[in-house]
Amino acid sequence: MPTYASFDGFRVELRSRDHAPPHVHVVGADFHALVGIRDLRIMRGTITRRALAEVVAWASGRTDELMAEWRRLNERD
Repeated sequence: MPTYASFDGFRVELRSRDHAPPHVHVVGADFHALVGIRDLRIMRGTITRRALAEVVAWASGRTDELMAEWRRLNERD
């Protein structure tokens, strides 16, 4: 899966042919969560508090960029 960002111990992925609503996958050794791009809330899965805080801080200023990339990867014919 394409890694969009890497942190100490986990990564943020944007996947093609993914389902709505727009989200990122946050994947660590012991967790995998889907975090909504628009509201930066956990949609599904588990995640550590530290990882969630880092992702929210990182993504909060990049939501437009993340939405554009999600749309590009998930265009429907």
